[in-house]
Formats: sequence, C-alpha cells, structure tokens
Amino acid sequence: MAIGAVSAENAIPGDVPAAQQTTASESTGFSDVLSRTAMSSGSFDLDAIFEEAARRYNLPVNLIKAVARVESNFRPDVTSHAGAMGIMQLMPGTARGLGVTDPYDPEQSIMGGAKYLKQMLDQFGSVELALAAYNAGPNNVKKYGGIPPFTETQTYVKRVMEYMGSDITAGMVSYNGFLGKAGAQGAFGSKSLGEAFTQMMLMKIIEMQMNSSGEDKKKVF
Repeated sequence: MAIGAVSAENAIPGDVPAAQQTTASESTGFSDVLSRTAMSSGSFDLDAIFEEAARRYNLPVNLIKAVARVESNFRPDVTSHAGAMGIMQLMPGTARGLGVTDPYDPEQSIMGGAKYLKQMLDQFGSVELALAAYNAGPNNVKKYGGIPPFTETQTYVKRVMEYMGSDITAGMVSYNGFLGKAGAQGAFGSKSLGEAFTQMMLMKIIEMQMNSSGEDKKKVF
C-alpha cells in the first residue's frame, strides 16, 4: 500500500494502493503454472487458486490470502492511482518481470503476487520484512535495516499478520478477459466498454511512463 492510502476494506477502483516496486526479473517458468490464459473467461475459485499458489511457492496459504485481503479485498478490477493492478496489486514492471501478461486475471495476479512474496521472503528471511518489502519496496527495507518507519507500512504489516491468523475465505469472482464477450459487460463485470477502454489507456500511459523512467516507483519518500 502507498503511504496514506485508504483502507482496503473500503477499496474502490482507483483507491487501492500500489503493492510494490519493481525488483523481480525472473519470468521463466511462470506461465506453465497457469491453467488459464490472460483472456480467460468465467468464474474463478479464488480459494483453489490460493491453494495452488501456496503449493507452488511453498508459502502459507493464509499469508497470500491476507496480502490479497489487505491489498484489494479480493477484487480483480482494482487499479490504484500509482498504477498497481488486480487482486495482488502488481505494478506494471513487476508484473512483466514475473511473467504476468494480464495483471487483472485473478489466477495470474495471485500466482504473480505469490511468486513475488516468495522472492521477498527468500531475500529478507522473515515474513514481516517480506511484507514490508511488498508494501514499501525492498530498497526501503534495505535502507532502514528493517520495517521502514512509515506509519502505513507498519500498519500494513500488522494488518496482514492479523489476517493470517484468521479463517479467510476468498470466494468466487468473475472475469471475462479485458474487453469481455461481445462487449456485453466489459472487462470487469459491470464496467462499460467506455470505462474499460479508459482504464486500458491509463494502463498504457502508466506503462510508457514506467518504461521511460526505467523503473516502477510506488511513492517517493
């Protein structure tokens, strides 16, 4: 989450904060864990996807679910002001580095977020520091030698840890590919094609800006 952002329980598209800076470069082997394509359609059993992600990356399933709960409240259609996308709120460059081709696809987002969490856990050696890196970026964790002294990051870590200890059910979500089927409901359920197109253009602009700067930035502290 970005510092000073709104709570994920009240998340609406555009109000959920960015998940992390881009540091992930590993993409090989990611696509083979996906059973659907980026343009898949229909309903997704999120709990089953979380279970598969936990097995694939050897993570506690409630850790991944807790991050998703805080980041997006399990909503695949969320985009933050900083450009983070989907259930796990992946930034464009982070998603590319992880091999995610559609960050709004629930399965790709969860698998990508789990992979990134695993990378942060391997790098920092503790769940708390991995969560801090997911939220504020690994460079800030290195800079401060621990959880950065940002109120939002400290609150984020605490909330995720609390959710980890609870029984989390993610449920089912619908996703019909970016432009939906025959323009019936648009990319994200009830969104119109106009709204979906606007969001698509915003994504493209964000991605071009990220590419021109050579890095994804969550927030300048």
